[in-house]
Amino acid sequence: MLKGRSFPGKVLLTRRSEPLSPPDYSPRFENENDEDERKEGSQEGEGQSPGNSFDNAGAKKSNLLSASSSNLLPDAQGLVSGARATDSARIAKFTTELSRPAVILDKLRELSWSGVPPYMRPNVWRLLLGYAPPNKDRREGVLTRKRLEYVECVSQYYDIADSERSDEEITMLRQIAVDCPRTVPDVTFFQNPQIQKSLERILYTWAIRHPASGYVQGINDLVTPFLVVFLSEHLEGNMDTWSMDNLSAQDISNIEADCYWCLSKFLDGMQDHYTFAQPGIQRLVFRLKELVRRIDEPVSKHIEEQGLEFLQFAFRWFNCLLIREIPFHLVTRLWDTYLAEGDYLPDFLVYISASFLLTWSDKLQKLDFQEMVMFLQHLPTRTWAHHELEMVLSRAYMWHTMFKSSPSHLAG
Repeated sequence: MLKGRSFPGKVLLTRRSEPLSPPDYSPRFENENDEDERKEGSQEGEGQSPGNSFDNAGAKKSNLLSASSSNLLPDAQGLVSGARATDSARIAKFTTELSRPAVILDKLRELSWSGVPPYMRPNVWRLLLGYAPPNKDRREGVLTRKRLEYVECVSQYYDIADSERSDEEITMLRQIAVDCPRTVPDVTFFQNPQIQKSLERILYTWAIRHPASGYVQGINDLVTPFLVVFLSEHLEGNMDTWSMDNLSAQDISNIEADCYWCLSKFLDGMQDHYTFAQPGIQRLVFRLKELVRRIDEPVSKHIEEQGLEFLQFAFRWFNCLLIREIPFHLVTRLWDTYLAEGDYLPDFLVYISASFLLTWSDKLQKLDFQEMVMFLQHLPTRTWAHHELEMVLSRAYMWHTMFKSSPSHLAG
């Protein structure tokens, strides 16, 4: 993945009377005199605060985090319609960046953190992941070469008889074949036989070419955002109305190739999340536990007293990057932020997960062990819209800004 830290100046949870962040943070705009853009720079969603309690050492932080919906800026409600990624000013900025002879990736990353216009998403994601080169003159040639390379890999590794595979490879292919129908089961489109076959080819080819990890359950979920985004270049309307019959064999091959290479780039920065015993995920779960303890001691203490281990619920969150926890129509928006974070994503995932968990801080403190297990396995996110997701990202960014200068709180 491309290195680089995003600077999202547009997704904030802000009090009317005081600035949100420490002095070293200020929203960045290309045009400092653009008054409309200044107004957009405030929090994009209005809603209840999580109602969390904080330790005495964090009293100042608590004052910021306990802002109620009445303290949010009045233009915050624009987020409810998901307008952040599609307003005309932002579209113009994306258009400007993408039309450059060589895209300035830092600027594209900054814009993308707060959401990418859906029709621009395929090109933006290829660029953010380093699959497509910033130089416009080279882009088409590189994509053509990489797509042909994928076809050759499929021919070499997938389109062969089982007699040419090792026992381990046969077992892996069978596991992938079992997992593909389980991928996002509540989205009918993913049950399409052609989609299932594409998933199988992508996953098996990736696993063979990445022997350090091979195939691990959960990676199948990580292909789905790429599939949806790259299919959207060829299919119009709602995903529920898409038909694979409208795609040529070449289209399908190109889509698969783009998914394969983007998945590869995406996982390059988190390989140890999927190696034996998944130590990268174990590490993130530990850091999440420590961060929640710092942010919301009452809920942390309650979870500990009830004997609930963070590993019991957070492992799946990190393994599947929350894809199974939120409605699928919000996943690509969440992944805009993931890809904009670049190599810093594993670190930021801890803050996103803390924000996600503490959305239900008050609720969790009223539940016993068994109730918490059931609640966290079936979170009430089915009716979530962009507003709720943006609030999760807002809190995550705030907490990261507050704690980044004192990283010892996550040491261990």
